[in-house]
Amino acid sequence: MGFFDKFKKEAPQTGPLTVGAAAKGSAIPMADIPDPAFSQGMVGFCCGIEPENGRICSPVDGVISQVADTLHAVGVDSQGMELLVHCGVDTVDMKGQGFAVLVQEGQKVKRGDPVITMDLDVVRAAGHPTVIVTAVTNSDDFAGVEQVAAGPVQVGDDVLKVSKE
Repeated sequence: MGFFDKFKKEAPQTGPLTVGAAAKGSAIPMADIPDPAFSQGMVGFCCGIEPENGRICSPVDGVISQVADTLHAVGVDSQGMELLVHCGVDTVDMKGQGFAVLVQEGQKVKRGDPVITMDLDVVRAAGHPTVIVTAVTNSDDFAGVEQVAAGPVQVGDDVLKVSKE
């Protein structure tokens, strides 16, 4: 990577954008996420995944924009989308216990790259749901966001479609 590569902008994509599954598991609709901030869309349009394992991956090619101090969430910017990948419900209370972040702010990631590991047993033992939420936090900047998957998904499978127009 040359010095100037970090200043290059992504080429704009035409047509709808897609967001991949951040974990292997079962995709659930936004309304079924057991947290009102997410299920009511207060954080933006989102979908959930009940994970089969604790390997959480980037849902898009992009740049890590934020890493939570409590290790349970990361932000990823991609093609104008601002995404939040949030692991579990009320897991901020765990203060990082059971989580490890594998990326840092400013790091480029590809769809499917591991970004967090989450010990599902530790999260369950603390009494928290393990659902992984992927939210388009700037949903209002787009013409529409819709969930395009339900049931079993593999990492990287399309789960959200984001329409620009």
